[in-house]
Amino acid sequence: MEIKGAKILLSGGSLGIGKATAKALVDKGATVVITGRNKERIEKAAAEVGAIPCVFDISKLEEIPAGAAACLELLGGEIDVLINNAGIGEFPLLEEVEQAHFEKVFNTNVFGLALLTQEIIRPMKAKKAGTIINLGSTASLKGFARGTVYAASKFAVRAMTQTWQAELRKENIRVCLVNPSEVTTAFNNKAREEKATVDNKLDPNDIAHTMIAVIEMKNKGFIPEVTVWATNPF
Repeated sequence: MEIKGAKILLSGGSLGIGKATAKALVDKGATVVITGRNKERIEKAAAEVGAIPCVFDISKLEEIPAGAAACLELLGGEIDVLINNAGIGEFPLLEEVEQAHFEKVFNTNVFGLALLTQEIIRPMKAKKAGTIINLGSTASLKGFARGTVYAASKFAVRAMTQTWQAELRKENIRVCLVNPSEVTTAFNNKAREEKATVDNKLDPNDIAHTMIAVIEMKNKGFIPEVTVWATNPF
């Protein structure tokens, strides 16, 4: 699809992959609403990249219908692309896992993602067009030590993506999973400070480039899943 003139909602847009993707989309002429739970940070990011901020925490499931409606209103009631980028992680060993770890991570990565998408597909189905990108991870493909909670959430995102592909293709709605390996971002940093970019590891712009490629595919085709690895991060 043509990005110029497109109306796009991107969750988790204040830092890292979300912020870089928002900037790339705005630079190509899209109208982009970015969400975040920290008012100061999301408004600062929006001002820096030319996006529209919407203070909205998708982990608060009861607020999702109102939050989604507010985002759609900022886009004039129409939407072409939803990018489910917001995500968090907890990484306890198996013997350290608590129910609260699952609740915290799944509320954002799985439940919030699904319920936000449920709201957004209504206008997409009405016009029989749209693109949804879910941010997965290489943890969507293979578990790892300390990955009980996080990998489980990303496996769930992969399963939901495949399910939505089966349900929504007949509506001309494309659903893609993007799986980055390690990216230099503020992910899992409690201070929310971005990691320094290094030459041999992926950075947010590399994943933004992938998102752009997925969206710009002609509407007659779609990319079901793409995984991005650093060539030699060691």
